[in-house]
Amino acid sequence: MKKVAFIFPGQGSQSIGMGKDFFQNSQIAKDMIKNASEKTGIDFEKLLFEENEDINQTQYTQPAILLVSAIAVEIFKSQCDIKPEFVLGHSLGEFSALVAAGGMNYLDAVELTNKRGQFMSDACDGIGAGMMALLGMEDEAVEALCERERANGKKVWAANYNSDGQVVLAGSKADLESLVEVFKEAGAKRAIVLPMSVASHCPILEPAIANLTPYLDKINDSFEVSVISNVTTKPYNTKEEAIKLLSNQLVMPVRYKQSILSHMDKVDMFIEFGNGNVLKGLNKKGVTAPTLNVSDMKTLQEVIEAINE
Repeated sequence: MKKVAFIFPGQGSQSIGMGKDFFQNSQIAKDMIKNASEKTGIDFEKLLFEENEDINQTQYTQPAILLVSAIAVEIFKSQCDIKPEFVLGHSLGEFSALVAAGGMNYLDAVELTNKRGQFMSDACDGIGAGMMALLGMEDEAVEALCERERANGKKVWAANYNSDGQVVLAGSKADLESLVEVFKEAGAKRAIVLPMSVASHCPILEPAIANLTPYLDKINDSFEVSVISNVTTKPYNTKEEAIKLLSNQLVMPVRYKQSILSHMDKVDMFIEFGNGNVLKGLNKKGVTAPTLNVSDMKTLQEVIEAINE
């Protein structure tokens, strides 16, 4: 049987209607959405399936994405008993990975990510936080320019290493806007300030760590499989490690590209669980193992067939 890794998307993968095909065709999905709504007081049917503004508010975006990913995994497991070599997520997706690894109950994780989103939003409230996508620059050049600008008083950090030539920055939105042309002159093909009011994975989120830590206590003592850390790119499988790494993840960059490249030789394929295929797109650059996605019942069957080929 093929060796596989489970991977999970983060914020930016959300859309109205995500998970609806699962909901319409699986009792597992119906039950999980009902239970998550009762646990948190969030009407997930409304949040996921009806037009609304909340889906893009981080305290709702995060649990919604995690819930859909958890549903995709549970339905997959009901039809296929393959065990992943490891699990890995992008930013928020690391919490989805934690659930898939047996490191946390999905209901506790839905509550945790709801609170995480709120704490992140609170830490950025009133300070003009933002993020910017850079395309076409080498990582080292981005880091050097950020370091130079911080020395000049700018608040700007590399936050997400997504793929070769794609880095997302976080910091002061005004500072990021002031540096658009600077990055273009330094070689960026595009420098796009994103419509976000939270600066993820940078020191601005330091106040959120103390608030988040008590909710991390619900992590299980040990896991069924290892999770690859966004912070270190290395595997972990204990509660003690998880609490430290998931706290640090708030203020440290997401090394998604480095994590995938470091571990791709251990598997025959990556399977992305959740809405869309964002990670499948990122993995097109430099990743030798193919990436398949489970986002509805059709893609679920396609993945099971590919595993059994």
